[in-house]
Amino acid sequence: MKLISLIVIFLLFNFVSVFSDENIDFLKWKKNFKKIALQNNISEKTFDTVMLNTKFLPNVIKYDRYQPEFYEDTKTYISKRTSDKKVSKGLILYKKNTNLINAVEKEFNIEKELLLSLMGIETNFGTYVGKMDILSSLATLSFDKRRSEFFTNELLILLKLIEKQQIDYKTLYGSWAGAFGFFQFMPSTMKNYALDYDNDNYIDLKNNKDAYASAANYLSKIGWKFNQPCFYKINLSNDIPKKYLNVSAKKLNNKKKLKYFRTYINDNSFLNKDLDDLNVAIITPDKDIIPDAENLKPAYVVFDNYEIILQWNRSLRFSLAVCTLKDKFKDEL
Repeated sequence: MKLISLIVIFLLFNFVSVFSDENIDFLKWKKNFKKIALQNNISEKTFDTVMLNTKFLPNVIKYDRYQPEFYEDTKTYISKRTSDKKVSKGLILYKKNTNLINAVEKEFNIEKELLLSLMGIETNFGTYVGKMDILSSLATLSFDKRRSEFFTNELLILLKLIEKQQIDYKTLYGSWAGAFGFFQFMPSTMKNYALDYDNDNYIDLKNNKDAYASAANYLSKIGWKFNQPCFYKINLSNDIPKKYLNVSAKKLNNKKKLKYFRTYINDNSFLNKDLDDLNVAIITPDKDIIPDAENLKPAYVVFDNYEIILQWNRSLRFSLAVCTLKDKFKDEL
C-alpha cells in the first residue's frame, strides 16, 4: 500500500512538473505572439482584452492527435454519421425551417440536402456546436509544433475580425480545433465566406439565417455543382495500376475521364454513360489507416463535387459521409 502511494505521488509530481513547464513555455509563446499580432495591425487594446484569459489546453493536443479520421475504418466512420436517426432528426429540422432553407437553396444554387448533411455531421443540426474556448484552442494549437503556422494564421484572422467588431469574442465557444457555429467555420472561412444574411449588422453563425446562407455561399464560391454526382462505390479489378489508387486527402492524383477507368471497374453498367467524359479519381481510403487492409476494398470513383467537400474538410471519410447523408436526405425530400 505504501509503495502504491509513493508511485501515485511520483506520477502526480511528474504530471504537475510537465504541466507547469508547458504553461511557462506557453506564457513565453503568448508574449512573442503579441509582437506578431501588433505587427499585423491588431491593436494592443484588443490583444490585451481578448487574449487575457487564454490558456494552454492539454486536451486540445490530445484531440488533435486522436481524430476519428485517423483511426476509424470507412464503414464505421460513415455508418456512425449517417444513421436513420440522424436522417429523421434532419427532416424535423427541415420542416421547421422549410422556407428559409428552400430560399437559400434557390439563391445560392446549393441543394438543401447538402446543407442538412453538413449541418448534421458537423454539429448534429446545431445541438452540439462545441464548448471549448476557441481563442485558447487556437492559441494552444499555434503554440504546438504540429501545424503551428496554420493555426497562428487562423488566430490572427480571428483577432482581426474581433478588432473590426464583426465577431463578439465573448461568444467564441466551439470545437477544439477553433471552428465555430452550426457549420463549424474556421476564422479564415468566416472572413472569406460568412454573411450577415438577416442584415442585423452582425454575423452570427449560430443563427439559422446567417449560418445556412454562409454555408451555401462558401460551397457556391468554391465550386459546388448543383445536382452533379459526388461519388460511386465500385468494385475494382485486381489489374488496376496502383498509381491510380488515392489514399491521401491532401491531393487526388492521376485523375482520368471515367471512360478510361471503366476497364478496371467490374460490373460498371450502373455508371451512366453521360458521366464518361467527366474527370474522376479513384480512392481506396482504408489503406492509410489499416496496414493490412485489402488495397481495393472499399473503393470509390469520385467526382469534382467530392473534391469540393475535401476543401471543407481534408478527410476522405468525411467527404464520403457528407455525400452519403446527402443522398439519404434526397431519398426523403
